[in-house]
Amino acid sequence: MDVEGFCGHPDSSRDRPAGEATTAQAAVWFRIGGLLRFLSHADTLRVCQRASARAGIPVKHTMGFNPHPRLSLPLPRSVGVESDDELLVLWLSVDLDGLDLSGLSHEECAAQIGQALQRALPAGIEVLRVKVSGDAVSFQARAASYQFRYGSNRSADFLEALEQRVRGILESTSLTVERKLPGDRRARRIDVRPFIESIQPAGDGLVVRCNVTGAGSIRVGEILQLLELTTEDLAAPIRRTEVEWAAT
Repeated sequence: MDVEGFCGHPDSSRDRPAGEATTAQAAVWFRIGGLLRFLSHADTLRVCQRASARAGIPVKHTMGFNPHPRLSLPLPRSVGVESDDELLVLWLSVDLDGLDLSGLSHEECAAQIGQALQRALPAGIEVLRVKVSGDAVSFQARAASYQFRYGSNRSADFLEALEQRVRGILESTSLTVERKLPGDRRARRIDVRPFIESIQPAGDGLVVRCNVTGAGSIRVGEILQLLELTTEDLAAPIRRTEVEWAAT
């Protein structure tokens, strides 16, 4: 596990007035695959929430009549897609019972969170690294790369036709798809060309790099639609290989 982090001064708890809680934030990068790729965004969040509770990680809760743990997955993952670069953000309260974060070094703090969480997570999720900050950090995805591996039944005609479709996509100034959003009675026509940064051959497949903006991004199903591919044309699950994160 590659661990890095910041936990504050080991003796900071001695300088705090009694009853004053010190909060921190843990960013946990992880990999998800196998059957767990079929979890929805909400289901994945629940798995992480329950694992954090089982691991004894002191996750901060919201106030009010129905408090809930403060954690998030900043970039939703499409159902059925594996990923090598998922991010879980946990807001911590170091005064809660559980992991004794206040007396640990920077590296020990992040390592203990990562190891405890890994033990509590189901097979199919692997913690890669942890970063703990004493400040609230907002993470925004700027771009994401997806790998599409061809099936064994590909032919010269298949590859030639796909190459032409890729060339047509990249040469286009506008690519309109129909997308139905929750609450909409009718599908909207959306130009997804600004979200496609590049399409590159990679081994026995393609890697599509997509921009993520305040207006959203292109969906995996829409990429398949533009490439005129189905999951039956692929030898392996679609994989999100890399995400470019900006922290503010």
